[in-house]
Amino acid sequence: MENKVPEVSVGSCGLTMPVIGMGTASYPPADAETIKSAILEAIKAGYRHFDTAFVYGSEQPLGEAIAEALNIGLIKSRDELFITSKNLQLEYLDLYLIHWPLKFSKEVSRLPVPKEEVFLLDFKSVWSAMEECQFLGLTKAIGVSNFSSKSLKEILSFAKIPPAVNQVEMNPLWQQKELNEFCKAKGIHVSAHSPLGSIGAKLGDNRILQCDALKEIAEARGKTTAQISLRWVYEQGASVITKSFNKDRMKSNIEIFEWSLSMEDLEKISCLPQLKASSLSLIIELSKELEAEL
Repeated sequence: MENKVPEVSVGSCGLTMPVIGMGTASYPPADAETIKSAILEAIKAGYRHFDTAFVYGSEQPLGEAIAEALNIGLIKSRDELFITSKNLQLEYLDLYLIHWPLKFSKEVSRLPVPKEEVFLLDFKSVWSAMEECQFLGLTKAIGVSNFSSKSLKEILSFAKIPPAVNQVEMNPLWQQKELNEFCKAKGIHVSAHSPLGSIGAKLGDNRILQCDALKEIAEARGKTTAQISLRWVYEQGASVITKSFNKDRMKSNIEIFEWSLSMEDLEKISCLPQLKASSLSLIIELSKELEAEL
């Protein structure tokens, strides 16, 4: 049975976005048919928000899955879906993001990336181009990903259209409290990637699913540890980008809306030690160093 996912308003244009989406990145990279099949299963389960990027290798399979979903009647119109991407390859996007506040002098082939190969974006020219994309109707909203408060302040100082969304790593073990509060104050919606940490990523781990405190809460509530983490993110006012191609886990991950965490649960989670787990945290640390030059 399809689950109904709540929506949240993003930006000032009246756009609404499903609060849970399916991320299409995977490591090791999945083949196109696997991605397409997973997206179709996600649509059957109730997902209507999909997050993609050229680097994920998922844009063509997503387009094919949308076409098949229309053909077999899973959806009646492309407008039923919300597509977030970091480059313009589809006919139009709902949300277009700057993937990183950084640029590289050459293709990234190893981590850590040497500092001399990493530079901050020219925020003003890049954001102006993003605004033009929205003016031209290529995307309904524009935003950023992996941006700190400092980089957001820089963009807000000259933006004609402020970022609608900041997609960042956020989970019980990396709670991003200050950044979340800053974004709320500025009307920027936070969307959480890696809500279960970076399990399955090249340099990731599964600390969240192995966290004793989260497992205790899950056992007491008859939920999975993943559901506890996802529900916690949702209760912080953020949307969630999950990443699983497993049919059963897809269904489980979306079943977080008919219950809530207790004050005791929330207090226990708020006291958890914090450590960024993203497989790209080394790049983010470089970003912070470069931001000091703003």
